[in-house]
Amino acid sequence: MEGCIISNKSFTWRDLEHLIASPKPLRLSNLSKKAIKKSNQSLLKILRSDRVIYGVNTGFGKLSSVPIESKNLKKLQLNLVRSHAAGTGKPFDSGITRLTMALKILTWSKGYSGVRPKLVTLLLKMINHDILPVIPRQGSVGASGDLAPLSHVACSMIGEGMVYFNNRRISSMTAFKKAKITPIALEAKEGLSLINGTQLSTAIAIKALSEACKVLLTADIVSAVSVEASLSTREVFKPAIHRLKKHKGQLVSAKNIYSLLDKSQIVESHKDCNKIQDPYCVRCIPHVHGASWEMFSNSEKIINNEINSVSDNPLIFPNGDVLSSGHFHAEPVAQALDALSIAMSEIGAISERRIHYFMKGADEQLPLFGAVNGGLESGFMLAHVTAASLASENKTLAHPASVDSISTSAGQEDIVSMAPWAGRSCLRIIDNVITILSIELLVASNINYRFHTNLKSGIGLQTLMDLMRQSKVLSKSDRIFSKDIKAVRDLIVTNKVFETVNKQTKISRV
Repeated sequence: MEGCIISNKSFTWRDLEHLIASPKPLRLSNLSKKAIKKSNQSLLKILRSDRVIYGVNTGFGKLSSVPIESKNLKKLQLNLVRSHAAGTGKPFDSGITRLTMALKILTWSKGYSGVRPKLVTLLLKMINHDILPVIPRQGSVGASGDLAPLSHVACSMIGEGMVYFNNRRISSMTAFKKAKITPIALEAKEGLSLINGTQLSTAIAIKALSEACKVLLTADIVSAVSVEASLSTREVFKPAIHRLKKHKGQLVSAKNIYSLLDKSQIVESHKDCNKIQDPYCVRCIPHVHGASWEMFSNSEKIINNEINSVSDNPLIFPNGDVLSSGHFHAEPVAQALDALSIAMSEIGAISERRIHYFMKGADEQLPLFGAVNGGLESGFMLAHVTAASLASENKTLAHPASVDSISTSAGQEDIVSMAPWAGRSCLRIIDNVITILSIELLVASNINYRFHTNLKSGIGLQTLMDLMRQSKVLSKSDRIFSKDIKAVRDLIVTNKVFETVNKQTKISRV
């Protein structure tokens, strides 16, 4: 398997995206190894000088004024990770867990954390053996780091937590024995460095970006099928029109749809009709999709910055300075995820409106609900209701988590980011949007199949219609549509829709 070298180069979310699906080997560059070792040596030198360092020889949070004797420094770190492992709820999936571990190694590799190389090596071994800590998904407010989730990682490293290994949930000690790995005894600052960071929040954000990118690439394709099936005009997508607006995303979306509809006999069949304008859900696709693309791009930039940042506290500088700040605070991640949630919700909202347009017969151009025998058959009436319910769910889920805060740690941590909740909400929204797009594609392709039988789709969409036929989701009568929705959803999730169309007509992104 091709691996990844953790070094001082800049990484993007795409460099780590592969960890979502499967394990890939990680290793440290020699430069990173030197930086980690030097930072640890600096910390050891400082400890010999008896300087007071937050979280190293003091208590934590509101208890930071309590001094800790040197004989208790190891016990301090052990108590920290044990007491902070207070998460609850279902565990995160393996992809998010792998990303969390990799991001922790990445922040250590910068050489500002003071941890021993031995600690970093252990986490690397766990990733490379795919020994994944069980991380409950609830319990972090995204400030002072993702304390509870990362404490569960820490506990697994000392042999006290639970892990997934070889598709089984077992104790980390049992997994270590099978893999011939030795658990670690934490030393000064190591417990604090393990749990003080934004790695869980950022891991969720990487998965959200990966899924959102898939949605955006698919959305232009699906909407192009709807433009065609609803007998709407192609003219409104002419790039010359959209160059007058200075939004790159809008122009990209318009070009995609215009290209996909090239040589569409369905579009040409009503070129000389008396209809003046199509509804906004069709005419303004580039404006909505484009805005979502640009919001994605902004969120992408913020998350990439966080990936390459040092997220720890306190920080051990090469000159021996020990400085504290709030680099564990995930506010940038939270706001980026909230913005992405809004962008994704809007993709679902406009998709649902196009489905609704079909339900009312596309302004009397098509049978109601796409039914061949309306009255005797209900067509896609309830498929639309499902889409409407999901679009409505998204309106609530898209409420920004970052505008909320709740004081914790007896008021010491008095404003928090709520980034993990922002991320979990965003993933739920994206999941809903994929289903809404699946319903739209199912409805639009069936309308082409039912009512535009003798006319060819645009060059970019002909192979997609072939894929829909091969997937057996096209019919001319009522049947159980939940199975078809799932089948189309699988085509989107596995990227088959995008890949099939992209081979014929290049789909661009911002």
